[in-house]
Amino acid sequence: MSRIYVVGLGPGDEIFRTKEADAALKAADIICGYTLYADLIREQFPEKEFFTTGMRGEEKRCAWAVETAKTGKDVAVICSGDSGIYGMACLIWEMAEKAEDVEIIVVPGVTAAVSAAARLGAPLGHDFCVISLSDLLTPWEVIEKRLFAAGLGDFVIAIYNPSSKTRADYLRRACEILLKEKSEDTPCGYVRNIGREGEEMKILSLRELMDAEVDMFTTVIVGSSSTKVIRDHLVTPRGYHRWK
Repeated sequence: MSRIYVVGLGPGDEIFRTKEADAALKAADIICGYTLYADLIREQFPEKEFFTTGMRGEEKRCAWAVETAKTGKDVAVICSGDSGIYGMACLIWEMAEKAEDVEIIVVPGVTAAVSAAARLGAPLGHDFCVISLSDLLTPWEVIEKRLFAAGLGDFVIAIYNPSSKTRADYLRRACEILLKEKSEDTPCGYVRNIGREGEEMKILSLRELMDAEVDMFTTVIVGSSSTKVIRDHLVTPRGYHRWK
């Protein structure tokens, strides 16, 4: 039985990649993925054949991977971060629903929320949620409801895809929604190009976040009412003082 490995590469640098991910990439006959992500690992696997597409080529890549696996070849479908969090795992499972002769192995990776959190301190120490601001696959009206609910629930929020050329004001709009339930002084932070060249991070308030210049390679974290700044880093206490 041939296999499709759906592999999370982590933030970018190979030090963030798990041993399971490396083993899957070595085992695969062909590596399939978005061109930018394939370029991150191409030099490390020079002997491998690659199949790549550009942005919005997800369905084409996954369909190709399933059909190629049916021919008896093992395929590694790569994703940045974790393969199951805004990754290709769900699409592979959907497209391979009837391909019972193909084994699917989902290989997890370090997702942007936790890698950004590590850079920023420890902001995910208590309950948190992850919300993408991309409305390519999710209507903005649904995103608005989720932002409001997360603010009402006082969650720490990790925000993916906060801005792009066609969505330049989406982070501002998200902050306006969150300000209905959160203080403008709520500690926040963002990290750009996590684990890659040009990495940068910043700590700022929710009010200041409204005017921050971010892009698709930036992960934003909005704190809860208990999040605080310690030594220029974000920390959300777990609440151990309650035991005393």
